[in-house]
Amino acid sequence: MGKIHQPRSGSLQFWPRKRASKLVPRVNWKPLTKKYSDKKLLGFIGYKAGMFRLLVRDLTPDSLTKNKQILLPVSVLEIPSIKIMSVRFYKKDSRGIQVQTEVLADNLDKELKKKVKISKKKLQSKLDELEKKLDEFYDIRIIVYTMVKKTGKKKKPDLVELGLGGSIKDKFTFVKENLGKELNFKDFFETGTLVDVHGLTKGKGLIGPVKRFGIGLKQHKSEKGRRRPGNIGSFTPRRTTMRAPQAGQGGMFTRISYNKKVLDINNKENLDKFSFRNYGKVNTDYIIVKGSVQGAKKRALVLSLPLRETKKRKKKNYEIIKIEK
Repeated sequence: MGKIHQPRSGSLQFWPRKRASKLVPRVNWKPLTKKYSDKKLLGFIGYKAGMFRLLVRDLTPDSLTKNKQILLPVSVLEIPSIKIMSVRFYKKDSRGIQVQTEVLADNLDKELKKKVKISKKKLQSKLDELEKKLDEFYDIRIIVYTMVKKTGKKKKPDLVELGLGGSIKDKFTFVKENLGKELNFKDFFETGTLVDVHGLTKGKGLIGPVKRFGIGLKQHKSEKGRRRPGNIGSFTPRRTTMRAPQAGQGGMFTRISYNKKVLDINNKENLDKFSFRNYGKVNTDYIIVKGSVQGAKKRALVLSLPLRETKKRKKKNYEIIKIEK
């Protein structure tokens, strides 16, 4: 009889398997800043509304369904406008990339003042003083907050750090021009582009090792249960390693959905009649994205430019005919 070989159950790439510390995920903007030097704003923030089907005509070259009508599963993300709350100036030294100074905007909303404690020390440094020292800084990023009150779903805005493209001077001029103004998604992203969606998955609570790691069921006459591991380690050393599949937290993990195609931006004729379950109507700007997106309804998601776009996803082209809900 040949040797039975099976790879371990469950990937150790995602470790530790515990709940995320915050609902809005952090994004690594460093590789995106190098890749998209010609862009101004590298990301945005939105909220998951729901899913439906879209009847489209496939215009993708060399496709098996070219010029035919097909149904696509799509997700709707409501994207209200954002405002710049503060500007962070980064320096690079032996310890790595560190925040040197942070400048807050003057006119902040009432809901934001309740959520963030504004210290007077941050208000002392001004942009005019830092403009002369731009050569000393490694990077400039902005902290934005959403105008989520316009959606009618909640009042307190969500905060997230967004990266900027271009040189240090280009980033500084962008911040100076747009400080205190509302920024819209359609001004920085176009229909047909690809985006990466960063967000948290649905929380599932305590789950067993079969669902958590994908281990197989034991024989039906096994002692102490079928849906549990047979051996979780040796007598010596007297401890259980993190590689042993055991029950624990499932869901509420930070994940990335790569290369999502933006099919439509803010076409009010399509969504005026529809109301999504557990969400309601979409009151502000929105986008329609091909496929599913992680997270529950009303979950805050961070959209960014694609880190590793593929030619197959990029050349796909569809003409919207109507919504099939």
